[in-house]
Amino acid sequence: MLHSSTHATFPEAHGGASLLLAFHARPHSAVLILGADQLAATRAFSALESDYEVVVIAPGGRASVCAELAWRADHAQLIIVDSESGSTNTPPGGSFRSPFTGTPVSGYDRDAHVLASYLEDHHPLVRLVFITDTVLDGSSSSVTRRSRASAEQLCGVCRARGVPVNTTDMPDLCDFTVPAAHRVPGTPLQLAVTTNGQGCRLGTRIRRELVASLSHDAGTAVLRVGELRRLARADGEAEDDHHASTPNRPVPQRSLSVEETDAERSARRMRWVAQISEYWSYSHLSSLTKEGMQSILSGDGLGLPSKSSRHGLVVDPSSPRGKIFLVGSGPGHPGLLTVATRDILTTHADLVLSDKLVPEAVLALVPKNIQVRIARKFPGNAEGAQQEMMEAAVDAARRGLTVVRLKQGDPTIYGRLGEEILYFREKGFESVVIPGISSALAGPLCAGIPESFIVCTGVARQGNDVVLPGYERRRTLIILMGVARIAQVLQTLQTLHPADRRDGPPYPAHTPIATIERASMPDQRVITSTLAHVMTALESNGDQRPPGMIVIGWSVLSLWGSGDITVLNKGAEQDDESRIERWLGGQSWRVTEGFIGGWEG
Repeated sequence: MLHSSTHATFPEAHGGASLLLAFHARPHSAVLILGADQLAATRAFSALESDYEVVVIAPGGRASVCAELAWRADHAQLIIVDSESGSTNTPPGGSFRSPFTGTPVSGYDRDAHVLASYLEDHHPLVRLVFITDTVLDGSSSSVTRRSRASAEQLCGVCRARGVPVNTTDMPDLCDFTVPAAHRVPGTPLQLAVTTNGQGCRLGTRIRRELVASLSHDAGTAVLRVGELRRLARADGEAEDDHHASTPNRPVPQRSLSVEETDAERSARRMRWVAQISEYWSYSHLSSLTKEGMQSILSGDGLGLPSKSSRHGLVVDPSSPRGKIFLVGSGPGHPGLLTVATRDILTTHADLVLSDKLVPEAVLALVPKNIQVRIARKFPGNAEGAQQEMMEAAVDAARRGLTVVRLKQGDPTIYGRLGEEILYFREKGFESVVIPGISSALAGPLCAGIPESFIVCTGVARQGNDVVLPGYERRRTLIILMGVARIAQVLQTLQTLHPADRRDGPPYPAHTPIATIERASMPDQRVITSTLAHVMTALESNGDQRPPGMIVIGWSVLSLWGSGDITVLNKGAEQDDESRIERWLGGQSWRVTEGFIGGWEG
């Protein structure tokens, strides 16, 4: 029966979008990559994570590829084919005809011949081809950019065999594009953003902001729901409910007196899975256990004990666990408190343990019902008072209280911050640090005195080379706006004869370094490494995220893990090799994504 659509209104299709698909690799499916640069390595990693076999075609073979591709080849994760060792015979006809213009293109290059030969031998297995050495932005490690004529030849080889191809920075030679993607580590959850060629950099930024706003439990929740779906369908096939516009479609009321078939039971369970996927919190979903899943599917309960349920009214009788905040009160005036400090003092604190230098005007902001204790750091009692305050903080946190350890200025500047962080960590509490405006910065300004604060810049006037200080083990060097010029910075720091670009001795190659991008923002990224490996680390971790700064020196590793307070002791340099090994866990670098300050929400 035909239905009239005279009065119906449906969405109008507007062209210009992409058909977004998620491909699943079949056994032995392969991806071919033509290129040797870091972009090729990025494509290879994405394909490997998707369970594809990866073949890289590059002139010069393994000797010409970037460090990551060479490492993956050495570990049998991918195959590298040397296009220069293949035959360069011209195909029948003596030329190649462009599939775009129809005109002959002479000089059928050896890459095209190697690609054609490989596809002839492995055509049913090759699903996608990436051409990465056509990149425009200069980030490629290739000596020259592949010509358009050569790229057309490669695309023609692929299309003649029905294999989709992506050609970097040549959109008209692309059968598909690659969105800005993110995979939640260790989970099946992936996010992808595409601007359809209208702004790749903007797409990357949008992806970062989406990832930053995602619940930390979302990836684990996906894993648990996947397990739940498999259990729900175990007794029979059932329709997935994810195509329905709502999980609340009317269904017959379950009758306990009528025995269900396997298919009916599976359908009912899948409906319940759809319900909890729509309405339960990520944290609740991520906490599901096997027993809880069985309880859900049998209809006996919500899947978690009542004391753990976020949807129940039962108070957990077990001992609560408090928090310890290390907070900077600024230079003195309460108007110079950060918003975060004001909030924690006025709305969250259960106990305030204050240094004696914190002004009364700041302490007056603390509600009258909140206990405030002042450190008794009198002459001759400083160490005892310090220990007393740390013990008081731990005791209160163990009783479930929110403790604010309030310090003058910024807690990191002569505030014994590291000592307290390590003490609290040893006692089982990872303290939360809230920065403050340092009096070293604000004090001279309030007095009308121009500052003399040693911070270096990575950008010199009129394009001149920057002048950096020489190596001194006890000193930490901070370079603002230097990440984009880090190659020049590294050369200046390590060159034996810097030609007036460094004031002092060179830095050892094993000196710790951290690049901090988008500091304190949700998409903050910190890459920690050594001077010897930081360039490779940056190249291996995608696009830069301005603004960025560089921190160089032994303070970079001093608070990692259990801490290393001996790093500046006399003779400490003799243990540097093992110290770096412990810090990085045997790797060359570490990447920390996101800002988890504990107070930003």
